[in-house]
Amino acid sequence: MLKQVSVYAENKKGTMQKITGILLEENINILGSVTNDSAEYGIIRMVVSDPKKAVEALEKAGYLCRMTDVLGVEVEDEVGNLHKLLQALDESNIDVDYIYLSFNRDSGKPIMVIHTEDVMEVEMCIASKGFSLL
Repeated sequence: MLKQVSVYAENKKGTMQKITGILLEENINILGSVTNDSAEYGIIRMVVSDPKKAVEALEKAGYLCRMTDVLGVEVEDEVGNLHKLLQALDESNIDVDYIYLSFNRDSGKPIMVIHTEDVMEVEMCIASKGFSLL
């Protein structure tokens, strides 16, 4: 199981650069991320090398942050593997709230970062279907 940092930030010029600058100052690597925005605010979801330190630094800078459990599922870099993963989840009646891509720096394989309602239960389900979890 991975820890994800969600940052709620104003949707204005330079915000992302400020956030990445804070992480740079703290020597925190962004391993995967996705950004969702609306007219005024956005949510930046990230898997980082040190989530606790990232939250502390970003909150100190005035950002509203939240740490959430997510799953990291390593898949082969082949056509159809995301489909197979989603099919396995569907067969187990598991809803996916959102999903985004990262990479395992050691193996070079893609990692699908998944958020669901019950991460612990889904973790066991995915493992029983032969998928590799981080």
